[in-house]
Amino acid sequence: MKITLVGMGSGLPGSLTAQGLQALQTAGLILGAKRLLQNLPDILGKPMIWWVYQEAKKCKKLDDVFIATDDERIAEACRTYGMEYCMTSPDHDTPTGRIWEVSTKVEADLYLQIMGDEPLINVKAFDLILPDTLPEDPYYVAVLTNRMEHPADVIDFSNQKVVTNAAREILMISRSPIPYPKGTLDFEYEKVTGIQLYSRRALAFYHETPKSILEKAEENDMMRFVENGHKVHAIVSPYKTVSVDTPKDLALVSEILKGKE
Repeated sequence: MKITLVGMGSGLPGSLTAQGLQALQTAGLILGAKRLLQNLPDILGKPMIWWVYQEAKKCKKLDDVFIATDDERIAEACRTYGMEYCMTSPDHDTPTGRIWEVSTKVEADLYLQIMGDEPLINVKAFDLILPDTLPEDPYYVAVLTNRMEHPADVIDFSNQKVVTNAAREILMISRSPIPYPKGTLDFEYEKVTGIQLYSRRALAFYHETPKSILEKAEENDMMRFVENGHKVHAIVSPYKTVSVDTPKDLALVSEILKGKE
C-alpha cells in the first residue's frame, strides 16, 4: 500500500485548516492546524508545524508528506525548512471542506487528517486508523477517539464526546456529556480526535450535501455523514496529545519536547 501524507499548516487568524491524503494505490494524509491565536508558534527554534511534519515522516506506511495551507507565511516556512506543501483556498469554513479541495487536486483512495497544532502526536496512532486493505464501503469515514479520565474533561464543551453502537459505528457526537449517567456509571466517556480518515467519495458527498441540523448545532463535520445514514467508524487510541491553543499549552509542549532531545 502506497501512502502519502499531506499536512496542513495554520491559516490566517479566524480561518480553519484541514486535512488529508492517500491510501492503497495512492494513500495519503493531511496535517491540519486548527485556529490559532498566533501563526507559526516557535518551539525550540522551529515552527510548530515542523514538529508535526517530522513525526509524520517517521511513518513507514507513508511515501510522501505534504503540508496544505492557505497562508503564504506557512508556505515560506515550508520552503525554509524543506517541507513539501500545497496551497489551498482560504474560503473553507470546516476542516473537511478543505480536505475535499485537496482530494480534487491529488487523486487517492483515502485521505487522513492530522492536526498541525498537535506537535506531540505519536506516529503509532496512524497504524490504528490506516486499513491494510481498501474498505469496501465507498463512503468510508473513520476517526480515532480517546477515553476520558477526568470528570472536568467530560463537561468541557471543547471536548466532543461520542457514543457508538456495538459495531463501533458512531451514533452521536456532542459537546454535552453523553451518555447521560441516569441509570449507571458503568461506561467510559470518549471524545473524538483530529485524526480522521475519509474516502474520496465520502469527501465528494460532504461537499455536495448541505450542512445537517446536528452538525450546525454541535459544529462537528462528521455529523453530516451520521445524519445522512453513512457509517463513521470510531477507533479507540491510547495515544493522546496536547492541542496548542494558548501560550500555556505552548510552554507545556516546549518543556516536553525539550526533555526528549
